[in-house]
Amino acid sequence: MKLWVDADACPKVVKEILYRAAERERVELILVANRPLAVPRSLFIRSRTVEAGLDVADRAILGWIEPGDLVVTADVPLAAEVVERGATALHPRGELYTAENVRQQLSLRDFMTHLRGAGVQTGGPPSFDQRDRQAFANQLDRLLAQRRR
Repeated sequence: MKLWVDADACPKVVKEILYRAAERERVELILVANRPLAVPRSLFIRSRTVEAGLDVADRAILGWIEPGDLVVTADVPLAAEVVERGATALHPRGELYTAENVRQQLSLRDFMTHLRGAGVQTGGPPSFDQRDRQAFANQLDRLLAQRRR
């Protein structure tokens, strides 16, 4: 299992949780972004820089993942592809994407995009808070524990 991060929009606190988990579990963590990232010096942590552009990092991640890998992303279309390819997708707020819920998430995303296109003010996501951080850490711990079995 490798841990992949769609790192351009990933909250710093989530990255820090992932850094600690990669060291503790001795699992490879790769952060993918369209700009160079500073990551801790580690045998287990590295970053890959891809060119700037719409969905470039997503396509790169999809080209590199293997079944059983874990991808951390808030990008629902990327999560849907990850799940379809037999890997696991986890939202930075701790929600595990599954074959059952990712299609629903895509529909909701498309509906909200349609509303915004029609001029409806939909607002943005709530601020990332301590509950989100804890939910992510707990779900990550569960997934890594399953890996050990």
